[in-house]
Amino acid sequence: MNLIQQILRAILFLVLAFFGLVMAFVFMASTALAIGVLYIVARLKGRPFGVKAYWAERRRPTMPPGAWSRTAQPARERDVTDIEMREIP
Repeated sequence: MNLIQQILRAILFLVLAFFGLVMAFVFMASTALAIGVLYIVARLKGRPFGVKAYWAERRRPTMPPGAWSRTAQPARERDVTDIEMREIP
């Protein structure tokens, strides 16, 4: 009886290990595919492909400074009220 349990545990372990290997392979293949697509897009646009170029592009502000403000004053110089207190009868 103990031998059958050990054999079943070993088979279950091997099945789980196999599925883990398959999932790891799928993850690596999808990552390689994504990097390949990013490389091709960068080459088509004429930009360098690399970690530094990618993060420099991601950090670049998309809107000019002050585009969200209604006035030309910085936020520190304006009076901002977050909460207005009032009594509830």
